[in-house]
Amino acid sequence: MTTSKSEDMSYPVDHPEQSGEVEHHAPAGDPIPDPGMHDPGPRLTDVDAKAQRRAERQVAGMFGLASVLIIASIVAYVAFEIETPEGVSNVGDVQVSNFALGMTLGLALLLIGVGAVQWSRALMTSPEFAEKRKPLHSPVEARNDSLADFNLGTEETGFGRRKMIRNSLLGALALLPLPAIVLLRDLGPLPGDTKENTVWAEGVRLLTDVTFQPIRASELELGQLVNVMPATYQDLPDHGPARINERAKSPVMLIRMLPDELSPAEGRDNWHVDGIIAYSKICTHTGCPISLYERTTHHMLCPCHQSTFDLADNGKVIFGPATRPLPQLPIAVDDEGFLVAQSDFTEPVGPTYWERGRS
Repeated sequence: MTTSKSEDMSYPVDHPEQSGEVEHHAPAGDPIPDPGMHDPGPRLTDVDAKAQRRAERQVAGMFGLASVLIIASIVAYVAFEIETPEGVSNVGDVQVSNFALGMTLGLALLLIGVGAVQWSRALMTSPEFAEKRKPLHSPVEARNDSLADFNLGTEETGFGRRKMIRNSLLGALALLPLPAIVLLRDLGPLPGDTKENTVWAEGVRLLTDVTFQPIRASELELGQLVNVMPATYQDLPDHGPARINERAKSPVMLIRMLPDELSPAEGRDNWHVDGIIAYSKICTHTGCPISLYERTTHHMLCPCHQSTFDLADNGKVIFGPATRPLPQLPIAVDDEGFLVAQSDFTEPVGPTYWERGRS
């Protein structure tokens, strides 16, 4: 009776007499035979000293060229201007700068990676071995074996012996952080206390937004809300970051209510003018502009995430994700009867940030 391969579960390796491999049989109940260890034979760099030196020069050349490209990325970052002296960006210049940075840094990283692969394939030893499944815990013998394998791997890579490769790689890796340092350094000066201050100051008049007209206390009706800006805002350059930043943090809401409806906190008794109070228009949650005012309750609602503030009670949060009350601007009346600020805001306006030190 003839037995088929599917019945005896035994599969010979193709041409074992040519490969020099021993025929293996699968254990009973295991449908997949053990293929054994495959011997790829020696590489050219293992038997030819010239090929070994050529591969070493290739790897070192790629690492060296990567170093040149890293330096070139810094030169490109400095050489290609993306802003005019007035601070206006040009789209074409930005594209050229991005292309130069991408090509230089991208090729540098590619060459370091390809060089490492070529080093591994052509010069490092890579024997195949079979490791049987072991318990999850690591006995002392296993730890000792790991250290021995690590030391053996260090020796097999030739990192200590192949000085050309080692030095060129270390040079490329040492230069690689330089573009990041230059990029971070060029982000601009540290903000300092610019987030904590605005162009509001003592004696600065409150001007109507858009039309920029001064406001007399007698002109405001009960329950009326007016969006205002500081008079110093008009002194800023017509274009540039200074005007944009102040436009984002200086807007103020001016509301009039009955004086006896106010519950001023300690030290704020003289921050209003006959029931006229001023609060920052910027929500303390994520910085959205707010002006949804409910006259009967004196509540101010942010349309973005529904944070609600009680303007009669020092801008306190009564609902929503905001964690800080709206900053209040102390106001007074000048000699001509116009509303003016007593000072800048006593706390930073806008959303909370980590430098504040409190939520």
